[in-house]
Amino acid sequence: MRDFHKPGRSAVYATNGMCATSHPLAAKVAVQMLESGGNAMDAAIAGAVLLGICEPQMTGIGGDCFVLFTPPGEDRVLALNGSGRAPAGIDADALRAKGPVIAPYSADAVSVPGAVDAFCRLSKDWGKLGLKAVLAPAIHYAQTGVPVAERVASDWARADGNLSGTARDLFLLDGKPPRPGQVFAAPRQAEALRRIAMEGRAGFYEGEVAEDMVAALRAQGGTHQLEDFAATASDYTDPISGGYGGLELCEHPPNGQGATAILLLNILKQFDIAAMDPWGAQRAHIEAEATKLAYDTRNRFMADPDYMTRLDHMTGPETAAKLAALIDPKRAMPAGLPGAEAVHKDTIYITVVDKDRMAVSLIYSVFHAFGSGIASDKFGILFHNRGAGFTLQQGHPNEVGGGKRPMHTIIPAMLKKDGKVIMPFGVMGGQYQATGHARFVSNVTDFGLSPQAAIDAPRSFAEGAVLNVENGYSDPVKAELAAMGHQLQKPDTAIGGSQAIMIHADGVLEGGSDPRKDGCALGY
Repeated sequence: MRDFHKPGRSAVYATNGMCATSHPLAAKVAVQMLESGGNAMDAAIAGAVLLGICEPQMTGIGGDCFVLFTPPGEDRVLALNGSGRAPAGIDADALRAKGPVIAPYSADAVSVPGAVDAFCRLSKDWGKLGLKAVLAPAIHYAQTGVPVAERVASDWARADGNLSGTARDLFLLDGKPPRPGQVFAAPRQAEALRRIAMEGRAGFYEGEVAEDMVAALRAQGGTHQLEDFAATASDYTDPISGGYGGLELCEHPPNGQGATAILLLNILKQFDIAAMDPWGAQRAHIEAEATKLAYDTRNRFMADPDYMTRLDHMTGPETAAKLAALIDPKRAMPAGLPGAEAVHKDTIYITVVDKDRMAVSLIYSVFHAFGSGIASDKFGILFHNRGAGFTLQQGHPNEVGGGKRPMHTIIPAMLKKDGKVIMPFGVMGGQYQATGHARFVSNVTDFGLSPQAAIDAPRSFAEGAVLNVENGYSDPVKAELAAMGHQLQKPDTAIGGSQAIMIHADGVLEGGSDPRKDGCALGY
């Protein structure tokens, strides 16, 4: 029970259905879909596509998605990979001649957007209402506009420099980022959505919309062809999982970084986290060191599933035990992670649960704020820059190549207990997501926190040479971390965002939504 003397959020309870996401309008529209006879898949797609208008810096139809879901009344977790592939004509040698990494705000970083194909397929295979009904709210609000929320306005103002050309005209108001409450509309995208609603995936990947996207990318030096868009196809696949504290964590398999969260929890199992102060220096230190080692592993092996051969190594308990042995409980590791190489010798979120207990965990992104910063001229489609997730290292499984999927940071999740799905959840925040999953699970299991309390709790994140620490940590804890050798940094804004819905044994739904974002959990 939270302290009602302090600002905070109460959990949201409902019995029929619920949505938790990062913008209240998207949560409302999702619940309306449920109330009008739709199921969790209809609601999740409707809310997700609308988030591309409410939070265009985060997501949009020029992005990718990953989805975990359960069929109505079942505890079987299914996965759909809605990430796109690099254009067939991309050339690693040509990119290496340009520099050591793929320029993130360039057409080279734009793999073909995969989310629209995924939404069309999921609607056809699992939805009840059809695309016309599901896309109607997003079409309406893209045409008429949405008042910009506070966190969205803050993010917009920090990232407007990422926009170029047509995108600056479309995503700035009188040349400036919108203020909170100003209305943002995307009528060109509304027309693209109308075509998808009428024609399905062909309305996006073929015809005028595809021609507009290819022309914009080729004008920026991209190798994209109409054939690359026409060939886009999402894939059903099998989730991967790992155990922690009596719960089973289900993650999407590569090319998403879900295996990193499983490895991270396997490392944390080697320590008595539950005996530590949950907001003390010792827990933050162990988590930071485990994060460094788990992300180093990810960067070595994570790739398109057709090219990745070390998934079992990443998720195996012996790998975690060897990595945990490298952690000094009293001292931060120096740069270079000494000893890690020996272990390895041999990358917006919405969740919905409906009355039939179909659960959907969906994450959908344009990667960097405003993605590549490039938008198409006629339909105003802003392209993600997921191709920046490739490496240019020759021979690496994640080396860029035509038709390959890049490593992704975005990952949806679900928790099971005794074989039953009890909680779809997700954590936004780019690189932070795998650490965020592990921290959320540990908050729930090691410290018995409710979904909302687990979300509210302070966060830290080891990224590169620094340890980002939120204001929720006390000054003495920060001083202790610094004394351990951590280079502390206050992040520009709060770390990530999270949403979760717990399915109680008696059928009651309990939703939590991150106060770091503008959204909420809503039920009926």
